[in-house]
Amino acid sequence: MRLHHIAIACTDLDDARRRYRLLGYEEEARQVIAEQGTTALMMSGEGGRIELLEPLTADTPVGRFLEKRGPGLHHLAYATSDIYGELARLHDLGAPLIDQEPRRGFGGHLVAFVHPRWFGGVLVELVQEP
Repeated sequence: MRLHHIAIACTDLDDARRRYRLLGYEEEARQVIAEQGTTALMMSGEGGRIELLEPLTADTPVGRFLEKRGPGLHHLAYATSDIYGELARLHDLGAPLIDQEPRRGFGGHLVAFVHPRWFGGVLVELVQEP
């Protein structure tokens, strides 16, 4: 699998966007993901893609993350052509899955998360592009 994007939790999406533009990143798309309680902004540059996440309310996964840890790295996302197969493989290896079944994420991609304790404290997202 290849790195798809790095996600960063932030309290002010537009301020974060301005800062990452200074590093050469350009906005690809912005989307409210109501099911996850976030507004997400995908940006791309020579260094790859970053996804900026701002919670819609404090009582959301990203909102709780910010309350506990503050702004910063939220998760690493890896692209796969077979998300169902990867989930089954990781399950068979004993990985604790947050999502037993994929769900729709940013841009309509199928996504699923693996609990951070499996990857040494790092939340990992699997992304299957349509």
